[in-house]
Amino acid sequence: MKSQDKDTILLMGTPNVGKSVIFNRLTGLNVSVANYVGTTVDFTIGNTTVKDKNILMIDVPGTYTLDATNDAEKVAVEMLSGKSSFEGGRLGHCDPSAASVEVGAVLSQKPSAVICVLDANNLEPGLYLLLQILEHGLPTIVALNRTDLAEEKGQIIDALRLSHELGVTVVPTVAVTGEGMERLKRALVEVGVNEGKVVSLPVKRGNQDVRWERVEKLVAKVTRQTGLDIPLQRQKIGDMLMLPWPGLPLTILILAATFGIVVGLGMGLRQAVLLPLFRGLIIPQIVLVVEGIIPAGIIQNILIGDYGFLVKGLEWPFALVLPYVVSFYIALSILEDSGYLPRLGCLLDGLLHKIGVHGSGIIPLLLGYGCGIPAIMSTRALSSMKERKIIAAMICLAVPCIAQTGAFISLLAVRSIPVMLAVFAVSAIALVTTGIVLDRFFKGSLQPVLMEVPELLLPKGAVLFKKIWIRVKVFIVSGEVPMIAAIGLAAVFYETGIMAGLGRLLSPLVTGWLQLPEEAAIPLVLGLLRRELTVLPLLEMDLTTVQLFVGAVVGLFYVPCVAMLAVLTREFNLLTAIKILFFTTAIAFLLGGIFSRLGALFF
Repeated sequence: MKSQDKDTILLMGTPNVGKSVIFNRLTGLNVSVANYVGTTVDFTIGNTTVKDKNILMIDVPGTYTLDATNDAEKVAVEMLSGKSSFEGGRLGHCDPSAASVEVGAVLSQKPSAVICVLDANNLEPGLYLLLQILEHGLPTIVALNRTDLAEEKGQIIDALRLSHELGVTVVPTVAVTGEGMERLKRALVEVGVNEGKVVSLPVKRGNQDVRWERVEKLVAKVTRQTGLDIPLQRQKIGDMLMLPWPGLPLTILILAATFGIVVGLGMGLRQAVLLPLFRGLIIPQIVLVVEGIIPAGIIQNILIGDYGFLVKGLEWPFALVLPYVVSFYIALSILEDSGYLPRLGCLLDGLLHKIGVHGSGIIPLLLGYGCGIPAIMSTRALSSMKERKIIAAMICLAVPCIAQTGAFISLLAVRSIPVMLAVFAVSAIALVTTGIVLDRFFKGSLQPVLMEVPELLLPKGAVLFKKIWIRVKVFIVSGEVPMIAAIGLAAVFYETGIMAGLGRLLSPLVTGWLQLPEEAAIPLVLGLLRRELTVLPLLEMDLTTVQLFVGAVVGLFYVPCVAMLAVLTREFNLLTAIKILFFTTAIAFLLGGIFSRLGALFF
């Protein structure tokens, strides 16, 4: 079915309102992520079925207003009006079932309806956004989410009264449990989305003061306290996490536990499941088949040789890197869904001010340990260009993505846990040093910001599973597939002698300054294609512990991958990307040489 023939529903709401959970409940796992052309704003698109009709749903970027003061707000306004400038684009990270959907066609038509998600626990910001949405005259349904949390605090919201006051259907929901989802689907039928009706809602356009005045009156009319507003235990814990005591000690324990999950679970999956599967079953069968079909020679070597496309192209991405990707996303999703990350930002706000960024900057930095590309893109939410450049430089220089992290753990954990921890200690010191230096280098000052702190919650298993599965699926498409392609190219270069020639050019630097064997020049060439490939080939070499540490440090600071450079160019400019490229490369070789000499002195 062509997208023009489908009804399109926008799912809108403020950030951290549970909107994405509702989206996943309505669409399942059949979703895709796209980047809005001309911006770094991502949105998600998927399918749902209402009354036997297939409907496209778009999870619009979370925003507090439609005043169009930033890219997220501009995208929301364009989607509401059907005046998108997004032409001819297609979705990225697509499922096969969604790959044929043309984004331009979807966004160039006015949506059939809007679902606006309100947080019953914090009603005012959502109501303000809702009033602006209603001014566009589209059929609108309100999902009043987190009603369970509001009731726990003794706050009762009269959904029928709110519906009467606004002239729209209001459906109480608890997204994490699925409560209200079926009623929300039925409400789409009632609003007329299947019949293509156009409903003009009687809401006059107003200015900011008029809207807030109406919001205050609405809240007073539809809410009441039961007298049971007792401080909950989790509120006390949530408040404690934002105080220096006991917040800092608890944070150290939480981050240590997170690191333990990433390393322990990832290593367990790797050693007990994936390596035996690939090395004991899959790869021997592939080698047997290739040797039986293709005679010995360059083609066979490209497929199953030292850098064999069908050997290292499977073992490295899936047996060495993927287990740590899975364990990282499990840990990150738990931190996100529990509401801990904003509290960590509040706790570290004072410390991060000393390096020129707000506490909210901790979120892009943590995202960088998953992938540097969305981490750099997420800096759009920061308050100033100075802050964005500082965080982007920190990510590019000293935040290893999960593929790199998996490579470091694979390289060092079996040989020496202290050496592995030393690499991450060097990364942390470099992060702080980079922030301090760039804070003095870049002009400008921090602008005051408000950071919303959501309720501290126990994550729900089903919601976590969906989030982790989608993230891992996206990583396989956007991370593993390019890695396999890079390994295939490396195999061609290696077997044709091109790699050896490039290695000889770098050999004086590698053997003389870094004091590594000549063959260690090959990973430096591979690192230009994929950053983790600076580290993974070292697994195949007979290196001392000091040499392994030096190689890991060079890999940590080495050039950003091509995709990251492209994002830096788009986010800032080509000159900034080039400066970061040369800066990271220089630091990588400088520190690598220094550590190699220190290692020779003490070990």
